[in-house]
Amino acid sequence: MEIVRSFVEKVLAELQAPRPLIQVVIGPRQVGKTTGVRQLLQRQVFRDYHYVSADGLVLKSPSWILEQWLRAKQKSPKALLVIDEIQKVESWAEAIKQLWDEQTLVGTDEVKVILLGSSSLELHRGLSESLAGRFQLHRVHHWGPQESEEGYGLNLDQYLRFGGYPGSYSMIQDPVAWLSYMGDSIVDAVIGKDILSVARVKSPALFKQCFYLACSYAGQEISYTKLLGQLQDRGNTDLVKHYLELFEQAFLIKQIFKYSNKRVLSRSSSPKILPLCPALYSLTLDADYSPDNYGRAFELSLGCLLNSLPAGELYYWRSRNFEVDYVYRYGKKLWAIEVKSIQGGAMSSPQHKGLYEFKKHFPGAELVLMHRDNYQDEMEKIRSAITK
Repeated sequence: MEIVRSFVEKVLAELQAPRPLIQVVIGPRQVGKTTGVRQLLQRQVFRDYHYVSADGLVLKSPSWILEQWLRAKQKSPKALLVIDEIQKVESWAEAIKQLWDEQTLVGTDEVKVILLGSSSLELHRGLSESLAGRFQLHRVHHWGPQESEEGYGLNLDQYLRFGGYPGSYSMIQDPVAWLSYMGDSIVDAVIGKDILSVARVKSPALFKQCFYLACSYAGQEISYTKLLGQLQDRGNTDLVKHYLELFEQAFLIKQIFKYSNKRVLSRSSSPKILPLCPALYSLTLDADYSPDNYGRAFELSLGCLLNSLPAGELYYWRSRNFEVDYVYRYGKKLWAIEVKSIQGGAMSSPQHKGLYEFKKHFPGAELVLMHRDNYQDEMEKIRSAITK
């Protein structure tokens, strides 16, 4: 069964609107961005299109973008231009801005544009500085448990051990091959190629070590000082913060901070590290799970699902001995979410005391207990509440 990811319909709808903006599709490597756009093109809604990728270019001059734009216009004045890995072209945002603004001033020919990128390091800078007001952003996330089951037949335990990158699913019966794929095609490609091509890192070996160390603390609150102490370096905590921010901008991890009504206090807390799919956690364990590891992977997978919701902010909460796994906020709505890998009894059970302590501090919060049997229904309730 071929899975069509949700962003495809959204991009198609926007392109069919009068005078559409530039459609920007961003997300991790190997999660279906390019496949999704090709599925869109195969529908033949846009018969005249020009697709090209900047990956592997020797010369990454802005003039290359002009060349692709003109090739698209040769097919039709209203052709669709698709550029993949756009962040690999020097000064790409300025070049796109100039061409877009020129056609807007003329007001006749309307080349439609889709830009794809697998790193937000340069993308976000270009979008915010040059293309503000000219684009719509579509975030594509790692594959979740439901679509992994529908598309590839993975059960939940298989997903918790191998899930996130569908290109690796054919190898799950051979963990050695799976580990090799994940190391070479994902981690080395993103850390050794994507990030280091646009960011300065003093020690690439230490940088990679920091990534594996961070992922090994999946779903755990950890201080920058503790992380630094386990790295073979004499740097300071600013170095660790910088490394984690780079991993975050490359769609590998997310730092979740302690929930507070005051944002300054949240950002000053120690982060909880959330690898953005279970496979990145499994990689640190050589895909060899204990029962506790499955529980940890289930917790982080639900964090990833919350993070992939179309809006809102994700936190954790702790006060003395009371903890809440996740706090999700959307506008004035607030959810306190406790995760159990197995069904853990009624909500009133003493093991859920963190939820009730949170409720004392934030009376308007809705309390949610998620486990294997109900997480899809509970996630859908939250999704429905924020999309009304």
